[in-house]
Amino acid sequence: MSLLPNLPPELAKLMLRRSQIVGCGAYLPARVVTNAELATRVDTSDEWIVERSGIHQRHVAAEGELTSDLATAAARSAIAHAGIDAEEIDLIVLATATPDRTFPATATRVQAALGLHKGFAFDVQAVCSGFLYALTVADNFIRSGQVKTALVIGAETFSRILDWNDRTTCVLFGDGAGAVVLRAVDGEGTTADRGILSTHLHSDGRHHDLLYVDGGASSSSLVGHVRMEGREVFRHAVVNLAAVVQEALAANNLTAADIDWVVPHQANRRIIEGTARKLGFPMERMVVTVGQHANTSAASVPLALAQAVADGRIRPGQLVLLEAMGGGFTWGSALVRM
Repeated sequence: MSLLPNLPPELAKLMLRRSQIVGCGAYLPARVVTNAELATRVDTSDEWIVERSGIHQRHVAAEGELTSDLATAAARSAIAHAGIDAEEIDLIVLATATPDRTFPATATRVQAALGLHKGFAFDVQAVCSGFLYALTVADNFIRSGQVKTALVIGAETFSRILDWNDRTTCVLFGDGAGAVVLRAVDGEGTTADRGILSTHLHSDGRHHDLLYVDGGASSSSLVGHVRMEGREVFRHAVVNLAAVVQEALAANNLTAADIDWVVPHQANRRIIEGTARKLGFPMERMVVTVGQHANTSAASVPLALAQAVADGRIRPGQLVLLEAMGGGFTWGSALVRM
């Protein structure tokens, strides 16, 4: 079925342009912190953490290892997987809530590290939904014809904003980075096209105080720590994620049966299971990696995507649905044919 309205030929051509994911990459810091190690620091246990989140371990950046370092490593991995030269990249969009500095954008440091001197680079901040926001921004630049090749990255060093004495938050998060390379391709305007078929973004600032960091340049001049009302976040997450997935399906005249894989935000296995039940998706079609790297915020969706592509679960031509929710609240989804 065609998704195109009756448009003049010059506009229809732009509408036919798709953003195809041609490369996926990931990076996790070398240091692994297990639940058993955390149990020596705070009042918790491996059983308590696994039962409530499905997390077994998380990776933590080394001293002096910055978000830009993680992002650059993931970017190089994605560029190598795409089989392109870095010089072909016109745009870098980096999603992060833990930038190297207040300014300049961490994306510009990645740009320099990759040896690029053309195009443009900037950051996007939507916390755990950040990668989907960044993907949407890059997709729109490609659809408009302004960009041919884009690098989209989600990278975080959340360990730097955790209160390691707060067992309700420190056990849930980790550090990491994931990246994809997008290239402009021509489509037919149908759901059979390879590339990003649609993206759907939302936010609701009324819930700001349910998940936030208690610091900032404007408010306190301090970095602050993550604060979260876990039960409320869980409740909103299942509802909002199920709704935004249904929105993507309806926009493309598809049903859950048409989707090969769902790549959810890796915040908590129980949220993933709750969303799957609400949507009627079998868990066998949900990519779940939270146990290995915990919640890496903006990095979690591209990390999970890269792992599923690398191990052969996600293959060219398959229909994949990405979804995430983060502080703000922000949430979103993207439907992609690989």
